Amino acid sequence: MAHAHAHAHARRDAGQVAIEYLGFIPVLLIVAMAGIQIGAVAYAAEQAGTAARAGARAASLGQDPGAACAQAVSGALTVSCDEDGGGADSVTVTARVTIPRIIWNFGEATRSATMPRDH
Repeated sequence: MAHAHAHAHARRDAGQVAIEYLGFIPVLLIVAMAGIQIGAVAYAAEQAGTAARAGARAASLGQDPGAACAQAVSGALTVSCDEDGGGADSVTVTARVTIPRIIWNFGEATRSATMPRDH
C-alpha cells in the first residue's frame, strides 16, 4: 500500500512541475518578443543610415534624394528623406525610418548624412 501511495505522490509532483513550466512560458515569450523588438530598432537605425547616405549621395550629384532613399531601404520599412541644405560645398539629407512595432511603439529612427557637392 505504501508503494501505491508513493507512486501517486510522484505523479502529483510531476503534474505540478508541468504546470509550473506552463506558467513560465508567457515569461519566455515576452523575453523573446522584447529581443525581437530590440533587433527591429537596431535594424531600422541601420537602414536609416543607409538611406541617408544614399540620399545625400544622390543629392550631391543633383539627383532626387527621395527616390535614392526609398531604393536603399528594405521594402518592408517606411522611409522619408528630407534634404536639409548643407551649404555651397555640401548637402545634408536626413532619413526617418519607422521602427516596426513588435510589442512597443518606438516611433522613428533618424539618421543624417552629409556629402560634398559634385561641381
